[in-house]
Amino acid sequence: PPPHHALSEPRAPSPRLVPPPPREPPRALALARASRPDFLVRGEHCFRAPARFSSLPRGRGKMQTFVKGKRVGYWLSEKKLKKLNFQAFAELCRKRGIEVIQLNLSKPIEEQGPLDLIIHKLTDVILEADQNDIQALRLVQRFQEYVDTHPETIILDPLPAIRTLLDRSKSYELIRRIEARMQDERLCSPPFMELTSERGEETMQLLEKSGIAFPFICKTKVAHGTNSHEMAIIFNQEGLSAIQPPCVIQSFVSHNAILYKVFVVGESYTVVERPSLKNFSAGISDRESIFFNSHNVSKPESSSVLTALDKVEGVFGRPSDDVIQEISKALRQALGISLFGIDIIINNQTGQHAVIDINAFPGYEGVSEFFTDLLNHIASVLQAQVAELPHLNCSRLLPEQGGSGSMGERTCSASASCCSMLGKDSWIVESEASGSMKLQHQRLGCNSVVSPSFQQHCVATLATKASSQ
Repeated sequence: PPPHHALSEPRAPSPRLVPPPPREPPRALALARASRPDFLVRGEHCFRAPARFSSLPRGRGKMQTFVKGKRVGYWLSEKKLKKLNFQAFAELCRKRGIEVIQLNLSKPIEEQGPLDLIIHKLTDVILEADQNDIQALRLVQRFQEYVDTHPETIILDPLPAIRTLLDRSKSYELIRRIEARMQDERLCSPPFMELTSERGEETMQLLEKSGIAFPFICKTKVAHGTNSHEMAIIFNQEGLSAIQPPCVIQSFVSHNAILYKVFVVGESYTVVERPSLKNFSAGISDRESIFFNSHNVSKPESSSVLTALDKVEGVFGRPSDDVIQEISKALRQALGISLFGIDIIINNQTGQHAVIDINAFPGYEGVSEFFTDLLNHIASVLQAQVAELPHLNCSRLLPEQGGSGSMGERTCSASASCCSMLGKDSWIVESEASGSMKLQHQRLGCNSVVSPSFQQHCVATLATKASSQ
């Protein structure tokens, strides 16, 4: 049966986030509060209590049946471990009968196995490897060798997918293709272009060709690290001198200073509301360029002149559950990812949803049940793997029986949950919609099928400098 997404009752915000009684909000926001009882007004900003959606069971009964005795390895930076309090998650897993191992990438992973599943955030290491850092190259190579040697180990999330999300230009192009496939009028992400070098007067022609008008936002091409949050809003041609290639330029969309952060864990996701940039009039203006740190602007407790909204203009609404579900599903299927975030704003002129960023393994701030969702997802993919084993054993015999293919090649049994893109959703599998499909060399998290052309788009050679640099 198709997944059932249920909306739980909105939970009250954490007490630590509740400030002292605010002063009277502007009349426009007071009206918004009156019309939207699920909004809470804090100072001059509106925040909606997080809404959670999940198609996974919350009970323990079935989970313990197939996860008991499984071995899960993880590698996260020390900063990420502390931020998530991941040791608490490891303890939760152990109570469910799952053996949890903190991996040491300076040693052969083979000696730390066997492993049924690996959770990681190697983004920093990957970027350092792309800069030809010897130690980082060795770590990534050691990880890749284990993945290649053990295709039965589930990886959350696959390295090719992480590389795509580390490149804003590639991730924006992927969203553009998803929108073209969905053909949903409620979805219209802003135009963008990549600027690889200073082009002088030619820049204006490139902007016009890409459908980008003033004002627009300049972002770093690499979507990870401290510098990735440094951005600029350009209002006129004079401001073009402030652009520092390589960068990605994206049209600015007024959205009433509200950013919706969607934190995804498999088929579950949580929508958390954050402050964002205030509205700016479309078209050229004499404003000076604004430089800002997006992380600081969109913190839950952020209070900035850049987010101070004098009045609500145009459309003021929340994102559609259907649209979020379709976007997250498409990204899971296209990349085989499970742990990611989607930044969505609502165009205050059209009411359309705009995806402005995608993040690999975000911080999950405000997601109180992240550990429960992650444990449920681990149980789900391990259960799917058990169901897949008979098909895999059979597929290994096919080359011998049929005389085609190479020994040991694995094929994907097109299950409804993992390989639905072989059906009507075949926008990634371009000309290969019939017959069995080979999995990517690196195992994708839930056995999503991708075409060779899409693999070429996603996969970059580890030992060479990536285009994102």
